[in-house]
Amino acid sequence: MKKEAITKEMTIESIIDKCPDAAEIMFSYGLHCIGCHVAASESLEDGAKAHGLTDKQINEMVKEINKINK
Repeated sequence: MKKEAITKEMTIESIIDKCPDAAEIMFSYGLHCIGCHVAASESLEDGAKAHGLTDKQINEMVKEINKINK
């Protein structure tokens, strides 16, 4: 059974719950907020933009996460 695809609209916490290995990818993009209390309510996109990532970088990160989320 295929896992649910990760989207940039999901909260950081829900992404980590679904795909724990996504943390390494997020770290590589400068997102070290995985343990932050905001991670429970902030979308990946909002968190990434708050850290200065572009739309292109966010989309690349989501693609990388979905490659390992099989």
